[in-house]
Amino acid sequence: MPASLTDTFRLLDLCGVMLNGILGGLIARRKNFDLVGFVVLAMLTATAGGILRDVMIQAGPPFALTDPYYLYTACLGATVAWFVPLTSRPTRRLLVVADAVILGCWAATGASKALTYGLGVMPALLLGCLTAIGGSMIRDVAVGETPAVFGGNKLYAIPALIAAGTQVVAVKAGVADAHAMLVSTVVGAGLCVLAYWRSWQLPVISDRERRRAGRRAANGALVGWRRGLMMGPLKAPSWRGRGGQTAQEGTSSQQPEQS
Repeated sequence: MPASLTDTFRLLDLCGVMLNGILGGLIARRKNFDLVGFVVLAMLTATAGGILRDVMIQAGPPFALTDPYYLYTACLGATVAWFVPLTSRPTRRLLVVADAVILGCWAATGASKALTYGLGVMPALLLGCLTAIGGSMIRDVAVGETPAVFGGNKLYAIPALIAAGTQVVAVKAGVADAHAMLVSTVVGAGLCVLAYWRSWQLPVISDRERRRAGRRAANGALVGWRRGLMMGPLKAPSWRGRGGQTAQEGTSSQQPEQS
């Protein structure tokens, strides 16, 4: 990888650590945690995904623990969130764009590291997504919430998966790792920003059940020959006489009893 791109990705990686530290601190602010809670959530959000990736690859001590800048930068993000509310609309939009860029970068980094250690396509996709969203999932569990990537929110895991897939396809096609990471980062970031702007969401199970219930109600409202085709042959009507007996009952009542 060219030295300039190596330095660029390292700077982007550290910016991502700080940004996710800020995001973890914002969750701690919403939960009314103390300074310890800010720091813990910042570290979980910023480093847990990469630590899990390195542990699963068995690549030695996790990179986030051997490089002291990572933990220091996460603590810096927690400090920023402690002192600055970051509630203005321009600031939140900036956080969304920056988070999208970091998502694409970390997904590409995770997939690239998996391929470097000789893993296949599916493990590379898994570790790419885990690197990008693992920290936020662990953070949500730590505060007692369902991870946001499990549904009901704008697309987040899907852009990470596509970014990781782009990295795998590009490397398999012979593209240099540095250029593949650059393309994958742009693809993942662009999809994430587009999903946020267009409010794209995956359907949840309640949406599917609601559509099925709507189709059943529509089928029940069919009329004419369509209803006859759907409902099957109709039973012959039973006409009741003045005595209240049906025709079949009257016929059976007239049969002689057998001794």
